[in-house]
Amino acid sequence: MNAFNQHPGQVFRACELHELLDVPINEASADVTRSRLGRLTRQGFPTQPERGRYQKRT
Repeated sequence: MNAFNQHPGQVFRACELHELLDVPINEASADVTRSRLGRLTRQGFPTQPERGRYQKRT
């Protein structure tokens, strides 16, 4: 959520969040991030303006 707070209004993909947070990018870690983002979206934290992209709820 810190990445969303630091860049309000910006739309992110999972791999872009990995780069921003200096997390190693591989398929397994990207899947974990997508899963977490999906769970957070269902809880109402970020929104999903289009498939595979996430944005802080305003």
